[in-house]
Amino acid sequence: MGRVEELWRAGEMPSRDGLYRPDDTGLEWHVEGPGAYHPDAGQPVPFRVGGPFDVARAIEEHGVDGVDTCFESPLPDGSGWVTGGGGGMGNIGHLARLDADRSLRWVAVMFYSNPFVAVRYDGTSAVFTNDWGNRMVLDLTSPALG
Repeated sequence: MGRVEELWRAGEMPSRDGLYRPDDTGLEWHVEGPGAYHPDAGQPVPFRVGGPFDVARAIEEHGVDGVDTCFESPLPDGSGWVTGGGGGMGNIGHLARLDADRSLRWVAVMFYSNPFVAVRYDGTSAVFTNDWGNRMVLDLTSPALG
């Protein structure tokens, strides 16, 4: 079991922006700060996925934060679950994909997204809504999220 999986099982997550996997690999995951988009409901939450980074170093340098889960939803195809919420301060959000046995597939941590409070599905995409009513759309068939 990797450090990311240990943290998840303990109700914690790394405190640095990133897409973390239970094998302790990760991808850069950037969400612009609140000034980059208007807090009116219905706006997209801009994000970008980057290259790999050193997960152990990120945890060492940035520490960990508690996971505050706001929702858990089964995937329409029955292959697993998605969860979302926040952590620590009110600006932090996270999204996670779990397998059918609820083991962690990945967790995305975002320091400036605000907590995610709901999800709906549109084909192969999950549309997540944060506590400002803004949305982040993820294609769950994307190689980065596989």
